Amino acid sequence: MIIAGKNPLREALRVNRPIHKVYAANPKDPLVKELKDRGVPVEVKDRDAMDEAFGEGHQGIAAQVAPYECKSLEEALQKPSRRVFLMLDSIEDPQNFGAIIRNADVFGADAVIFAKHRSSPVTPAVVKVSAGSIEHVDLVRVTNLNQAIDKMKKENIWVVGLAGEADKTVASIPKDTDICLVLGNEHKGLRPLVRKNCDYLAKIPMRGRVTSLNVSMASGIALYEVMGD
Repeated sequence: MIIAGKNPLREALRVNRPIHKVYAANPKDPLVKELKDRGVPVEVKDRDAMDEAFGEGHQGIAAQVAPYECKSLEEALQKPSRRVFLMLDSIEDPQNFGAIIRNADVFGADAVIFAKHRSSPVTPAVVKVSAGSIEHVDLVRVTNLNQAIDKMKKENIWVVGLAGEADKTVASIPKDTDICLVLGNEHKGLRPLVRKNCDYLAKIPMRGRVTSLNVSMASGIALYEVMGD
């Protein structure tokens, strides 16, 4: 996989992700020097070639790295202390996916769960927007979200769907129990069966005239409430 940008590469270095080759506009960049010192081959490209190859936002550096592997749900459930998960129901925008992963890392969620189908895959754009957070959050790809919900309920994990029409608010979500927050599609929200299988629904109270939030923003607010002080 190709990743671009300094933060994703720094975090890849920090966790010792295999880096096969680096493309750089500035061979004197300290990050490029560090990569060279580690024996990573570096190919120098001018800015126009970098733009053409990697699009905007590459910050003059990109790399070919080992793919990002997903864990199984069973592995993610092994954490002995409080477990907090995010589940994505048909989140298809890579920008939102990457931002949600970043929020998961910032607020200390253990894993982001998503389906094999009707979901954004892990793309270079997802990695870039996550700003390196993808190296620190477990990704769990499942075949069926409803089956995953059933497994979590058997593990005594409360499954809470975010929905604007809910009676309860995210502030009411217990801060001392295992929780899985379920986020719906950018336009359609939660699918009916996923919504039905949640233990209950919760909303983020809003006072403005525009009563909707980007799904990645909603994930950050909800996680802030769930994680407590």
